[in-house]
Amino acid sequence: MPELPEVEALKDFLTEHLTGHEIVRALPVAISVLKTYDPPLSALEGRTVTGVGRRGKFLALATDGGPHLVTHLARAGWLQWKDRLPDGMPKPGKGPLALRVALETGAGFDLTEAGTQKRLAVYVVQDPEEVPGVARLGPDPLADGFDEAAFAALLKDERRQIKGALRDQSLIAGVGNAYSDEILHAARMSPFKLAAKLTPEETRTLYTALRETLTEAVERSRGLAAGRLKAEKKSGLRVHGRTGEACPVCGDTIREVSFSDSSLQYCPTCQTGGRPLADRRMSRLLK
Repeated sequence: MPELPEVEALKDFLTEHLTGHEIVRALPVAISVLKTYDPPLSALEGRTVTGVGRRGKFLALATDGGPHLVTHLARAGWLQWKDRLPDGMPKPGKGPLALRVALETGAGFDLTEAGTQKRLAVYVVQDPEEVPGVARLGPDPLADGFDEAAFAALLKDERRQIKGALRDQSLIAGVGNAYSDEILHAARMSPFKLAAKLTPEETRTLYTALRETLTEAVERSRGLAAGRLKAEKKSGLRVHGRTGEACPVCGDTIREVSFSDSSLQYCPTCQTGGRPLADRRMSRLLK
């Protein structure tokens, strides 16, 4: 799933390639991708893109005097930029193409989604805050005003495990499964530690790991073409998706806890005092 660093890089890429250009066609190939109907998708046509913003994991394209095109790429969605879009109209079918946006230059982008679970979402709204997922977002962890005190205040009454708290978009916007693993590894903290029980020193360490991990990932992705962002994300991850490999910090074997629809990875030596976590949905430290 694209998370804050990749969506931030996509925002920068699209800002450079879309701003000042006219949308001549916005075509839904998979009707299920559209989550709004008024204004219609066609309301974007003939309008000039004035900017691109990011809200958590959401991208928002603004047009002059018109609506915003807001999208969430979900778990398996992606944006594919094309300097020259194919001629003709794409045919609806079972392929990954969900939506196509064409510019007056002949360039444009496709929104695609792999797999059978179709969760890619597109909204056409007058204000991005009209999108329920945007309206409920917590603070952006890279915002200037998001300091250690603000972070501590969010966690003070949290009764959940820290892994789940970091992934909650209404608490902190933009962090998903992959970067929460990376942040907790950098902080040398168990994913199942209760958020409300963090000491001030642990909170400070976690805050630093949160900011540094995301900032470094954004810098690695900055300036890359959209098609290279997935590979860059994978190459920069230390523990997530690396079950069975050696921890780059201590050399211990990276382990995994699997859930019904996801998994987490961690290093026992760095994060849990050398003790493996039980691999079941209601995981606890093995006695």
